[in-house]
Amino acid sequence: MSRRRRWNRAAVQAACVAITLFMGVPLYLITLAALSSRASLNEFPLPLVPTDPSTETMSTFLESTGVTGGFLNSLTVGLLTVVAALLVGVPAGYAVARYTFRGRDTYQLFLLLIRALPIVVLSVPLARIFLDTGLYDTTYAVTLIHTALALPTTVLITAAIFVGVPREHEEAAMIFGASPARAFLRVVAPQALPGIAAAAMFAFMLSWNEVLGATVLTLNQRTLPAQVLTTLSDSPLAYRFAGGLALVLPAVVFIAVMRRYLLNMWGTTLR
Repeated sequence: MSRRRRWNRAAVQAACVAITLFMGVPLYLITLAALSSRASLNEFPLPLVPTDPSTETMSTFLESTGVTGGFLNSLTVGLLTVVAALLVGVPAGYAVARYTFRGRDTYQLFLLLIRALPIVVLSVPLARIFLDTGLYDTTYAVTLIHTALALPTTVLITAAIFVGVPREHEEAAMIFGASPARAFLRVVAPQALPGIAAAAMFAFMLSWNEVLGATVLTLNQRTLPAQVLTTLSDSPLAYRFAGGLALVLPAVVFIAVMRRYLLNMWGTTLR
């Protein structure tokens, strides 16, 4: 039995290493290309270790028209999407977890169906609505559509977390004089913080990576993915590698910041 357990453990570790390599090798290659000189990019085969590190490629990309503005727009839209999704999704998730009401299961299924709806179906009608309301080509328009896309995941994740928070803790706080709102903020929310952090991470990642809606709904206020996409076909190879690194790096940093809450949610303690 102990030998079988060791084999199972070795198989799990090998699978984890394989998944890590599958996700990490492309990131490494993009980083290597983005931090190499243009001359080294033309070498074949491209060395797998840095031989001629240079910031020429990244500096050229960052100095390109629209990149700095696109980065700021992406950051603004991503943070606003997180805030809006949490302000609406956390109370909705709490209601789904704590209260029994008619149509609750149908409501959760409807949330999943919203995520299954292709964004291309919504882009043209939304563009027309935003043109009529004056919101077209603004970060607020992109924030609204990203929030709508992030809400189903936010509600379902937070609902699952609130189910795991004992109701007795909340009731005990109200017995000692706390209002329902205060009991939620002081007792329930801290225990559900890992799930809320996970929902925030998914909302930010969805907003940061979404490109079609941002491309259709903006012209001059495009996010970084939309800006890179519109100029990709006419750009040199160095621009493409630098753009890939610029798109990936902020998301990796955000995940690294949130990982403590995610690991705590899965029962792992960081020392």
